[in-house]
Amino acid sequence: MNALPDFEHCYRAVASRDRRFDGWFFTAVTSTKIYCRPSCPAQTPKRMNVRFYRSAAAAQRAGFRACMRCRPDAAPGSPEWDARADVAGRAMRLIADGVVDRDGVAGLARRLGYTERHLNRLLSAEVGAGPLALARAQRAQTARILIETTELGLAEVAFAAGFGSIRQFNDTVRAVYGGTPSELRAARRPTAVVPQQGWTTVPVRLAYREPFAAGELFAFLGARVLPGVEGLADGTYRRAMRLPHGAGWVALTPADGYVAATLHLADVRDLSPAVSRCRRLLDLSADPDAVDGVLGADPALRADVAAVPGVRLPRSVDGFEMLCRAIVGQQVSVAAARSILGALAAALGERVDAEGLTHTFPTPAAVAEAPDELLPMPNARRRALRAAAALAAEGAVDLNGGEPADVAAALLAVPGIGPWTVSYVMLRGLGEPDTFLEGDLGVRRGAAALGLPDAPKALAVRAGAFRPWRSYAVIRLWRHAAQAAGRASGG
Repeated sequence: MNALPDFEHCYRAVASRDRRFDGWFFTAVTSTKIYCRPSCPAQTPKRMNVRFYRSAAAAQRAGFRACMRCRPDAAPGSPEWDARADVAGRAMRLIADGVVDRDGVAGLARRLGYTERHLNRLLSAEVGAGPLALARAQRAQTARILIETTELGLAEVAFAAGFGSIRQFNDTVRAVYGGTPSELRAARRPTAVVPQQGWTTVPVRLAYREPFAAGELFAFLGARVLPGVEGLADGTYRRAMRLPHGAGWVALTPADGYVAATLHLADVRDLSPAVSRCRRLLDLSADPDAVDGVLGADPALRADVAAVPGVRLPRSVDGFEMLCRAIVGQQVSVAAARSILGALAAALGERVDAEGLTHTFPTPAAVAEAPDELLPMPNARRRALRAAAALAAEGAVDLNGGEPADVAAALLAVPGIGPWTVSYVMLRGLGEPDTFLEGDLGVRRGAAALGLPDAPKALAVRAGAFRPWRSYAVIRLWRHAAQAAGRASGG
């Protein structure tokens, strides 16, 4: 869906309250000056009063305020921006991660390799709003969450959300939500979250599109937890995070229609980046209907898709961590890689000490300087890990928003890093939707279990039928390999 659907298509989605279109576009009503999700339960507006926009920011820019019933600002993210590797897609992901708030539009443009003027023109054409308007919409959502879920003073909320002044904060909240910050706080819904000492606790609902194979996703993550960095217990996944302004940790629990995320932040300015990274980790902006439509049409995967719809791509909160997992995990078991990386985090990561979590994963600079005793592996692999970490520390490779071709080229230039490692980073680190690991042992075993060819070349040819969602096929093949072997399979 590279362009806004025609009016009739959009209006039918609104009339049927079709949740599948939430995040794809937004419905604005001229008679009320309110914009909504397509699935809003309110009465369907008259055709003459309806306008459609590609983004919440575009609707806000046109003078519409957010519906307080369907909360369109908290709709599932657009699968298009989550999957696209072009400049617009990368820009949208970086804005969601708070880059504009931290580095300004100039910093965003530098990371993307474009001038500010060209970037503004490109985003305005694609989503109807430039980077400043998109960042403003995100600040408004962050402010609403902090107003409604914390006891922070409103001035603290304003600056934590990224506003430059109290006046700007008040004006934006009033324009976006039709009420003052004080009115939003007075009407807030009570929460049952118990604050953790030393942290600002913020509960958030992370929306997704049905279907959502939460059990399979959490089982995959649970089989690969790094001791002290993450854990899975009683259906809740917890992990520590290294965020732009300090450490944090999150507890994620699947619920009906959303994932309940309880964020614990050392600095509340990290709320937007933390939410963005949790969504990325769980692949919550994916369009499962599109993925399952392709994979379910293939005879080899048809029964699996019917039995377990909505399988997601387990991604990461830190692309560098996934690079380390890929390098350390070469030719060793999942358990051995977990042990090495857990010890590395305990020695070099920032302390967290909360509910079984002890450390964040270390920085690239720390790993580049790690002593030999923390890297018990062959010399060639140790040199590759240090060299890759040095590239990440210097900013020569961007593992959290870089152009995939540039990332791949930079990593392949490192002695000891080959195509499998790069493909693994593309799949789980950058979340590329169409990466296939035909030489991976787990993929080959899963293919054999489903009657597919298990020779790499033949399997690669056969996997062409899974385009453009080969990464999701990899996850299904890993799962079948694990079932056949009775243990965890894949990286």
